[in-house]
Amino acid sequence: MASLSPLQGTLGTRRAAHLLRRTTFRYTRSKVDQLSNQTVSQALNSILLKYNQHLEQPIYDDPASPDNENVTWILPLPGKTKIDELPNQEFVLRRYVLSWWSDEALRDPGIYHKMVIFWHQYMAVSNLSNKSTGVFDYLSLLRWGALGNFKKLARKMIMDNTMLLYLNNHQNTLNNPNENFAREFLELFTILKGEQVGPGDYTNYTEDDIVEGAKVLTGCRAVTDRSVVDDETGIPRGDYRYNLHTKGDKTFSERFNKTVIKGAANTAEMPAELDDYVDMIFAQPETAKNLCRRLYRFFVHKTISSEIETDIIEPLANTLIANNFEVLPVIQKLLKSEHFFDADDSDNADEIIGGLIKSPLELVYQSLSFFNLSPADPATEPGANYLFHEFGLAQRLFALANYSPFNPSDVAGYPGFYQDPDYSRAWFNSSTIIARYKVPAALLSGRRTIGSGVNQPLGVKLDIAPWVKTSGVITDPNDPYVLVQDLLNYMLPEAVDNDRFNYFYDTVFLDHLPPADWSYEWQNYLNSNDDSEVKIALERLINAIMYSPEYQTF
Repeated sequence: MASLSPLQGTLGTRRAAHLLRRTTFRYTRSKVDQLSNQTVSQALNSILLKYNQHLEQPIYDDPASPDNENVTWILPLPGKTKIDELPNQEFVLRRYVLSWWSDEALRDPGIYHKMVIFWHQYMAVSNLSNKSTGVFDYLSLLRWGALGNFKKLARKMIMDNTMLLYLNNHQNTLNNPNENFAREFLELFTILKGEQVGPGDYTNYTEDDIVEGAKVLTGCRAVTDRSVVDDETGIPRGDYRYNLHTKGDKTFSERFNKTVIKGAANTAEMPAELDDYVDMIFAQPETAKNLCRRLYRFFVHKTISSEIETDIIEPLANTLIANNFEVLPVIQKLLKSEHFFDADDSDNADEIIGGLIKSPLELVYQSLSFFNLSPADPATEPGANYLFHEFGLAQRLFALANYSPFNPSDVAGYPGFYQDPDYSRAWFNSSTIIARYKVPAALLSGRRTIGSGVNQPLGVKLDIAPWVKTSGVITDPNDPYVLVQDLLNYMLPEAVDNDRFNYFYDTVFLDHLPPADWSYEWQNYLNSNDDSEVKIALERLINAIMYSPEYQTF
């Protein structure tokens, strides 16, 4: 029986590492050690904290400008270049936005940016569908709602400028209806279709409900000059155009209990009509269940059996409804549970810990943070920071590993998050494996290893011998057994058996030489600061660990 009962006792290293890998992009030994001595409730308190740094955008050096002037690309300051003076402004500035977000995610010690990715996958847009300002506002809205109210976020997303453009609601008028947004709002964002039971009829809604929903959404228009701002979030949003709105009541099918939404009589009543529409959808239990299934697959495991549906999904959905669609209580219950830690059955190492394949984001960000590799500070070296995220490892590797940041292949998002039956296995296949395997070489060489600009500076470099000496990750670098054991314990999700350990220790690291040889070479490095000998063995070991199937999972 799958159990949502809270895990008891302190976490220990294995479970602390599992919790940290699944909930944040920033993974370090020091944080694992800190959490290992805490209960799951204490550990979650430090992971669920809101990330408050860099809420306003940094100033970037514009690489497209001949004089490389500082540019404020969304919030112009006195004496700085305005965004409309830039050549190819939107192509360049959208990349600044994504680089800004990438840097924020890498530095965030908690769950907020992981939740931004969850909500982006849930309510996806393409960054190419709007100006850089609109993309920034969309990301800001996701962060605003990261651990907030699902219903409220869905309602505000209807009026997000980038979403309105992406789903063609600018083409949805009383004389020219466009059903795209109404369809995706039901099929992807909230309730899902369910099984088809007849022509145009599904378990959860009908095609006629899409037609009526499109009428509700008529006249909701993007305002790209950011002149309309949401009172609650402070984030620019779209606006209402009553002259484009379908007048009269909207009548829905028996799937929604034949609800009749009263038509707005003027512009001021259009928001209330939208509120009624969202209320109707969220009154259906399947809307809550859909969110909980998506959370489960994102944080726990891809397979939802009948047992998981009954013991995990349905209770979580009840918690969501009882808390008026506040997401935080649901996430707390799920991440505290025995089930999340695979501690609710007789085999605690058979399915969940190490049971997902890392997305490109987890693979890259967690590798960078584990080795304490940070790109240049955006406040003091904005150009170097931008070049790392845009042209270095991050953006180039993501795209080649089937994750083009905030530019999914379609409105359903990225296959690794939703495509049944593979789910996370989609991140690791013949088209992505080369990009993933280039990560250790890039970090160790400090050079780009894939895509455009191969062999150009990456922006970070892992000097492995000094790192082993000073990082604190290795408790005794002089002892080769301890060195390999520490790396395997913190870099892999599960302990390896003796044969696997001996492969990394004897075959890879020692190259079948006596352990005393390593101790001699390490002491020689400490005395001379010449790392030429120890570097060979250490790089060989790091490559082997990061190439391993175990490292690709979490």
